[in-house]
Amino acid sequence: MNRADRFHFEAAQGWLGLGDLASAANELEEMAPQSRAHPDALQVRLKIYFEARKWDCAAEVANALCRLLPDSAFGPLHLAHALRQLDRTQDARAALLPIADKFPDEWRIQYQLACYSCKVGKLKEALQWIGAAIDVAGKLDIRTKALGEQDLEPLWLHISEI
Repeated sequence: MNRADRFHFEAAQGWLGLGDLASAANELEEMAPQSRAHPDALQVRLKIYFEARKWDCAAEVANALCRLLPDSAFGPLHLAHALRQLDRTQDARAALLPIADKFPDEWRIQYQLACYSCKVGKLKEALQWIGAAIDVAGKLDIRTKALGEQDLEPLWLHISEI
């Protein structure tokens, strides 16, 4: 990013932090096209879409981040979340399954796979994923989080015993 684009990028982050989504988006639009396609700029755009609950747009940007940053779990996690918000739970699950082994230390992947698997009726699989998330998370109390997660309600009794 050149100096002018860096200025607009940082301004977009600032506006986003202040909750002014329109100004944040406008700052990104002031950037040169190649800078708007930079992964850092796309991550800010994705956050704007998440805050605005523009799930179709968020899924599109997250999908681009999956291609641009194949060694990061950021894109797939956000793609899956956007798809879930679009009531495409099976697609959300499919977005995470291929990367679960690639990022074994990312508890959010296992946790989300537990939620999505449970939601589509794969309860045994969901229980395995939540167990993996609990193992990976270490000090975080995933059990407490899971016991408040509506998608995991069919497993609450089992989760409390893990």
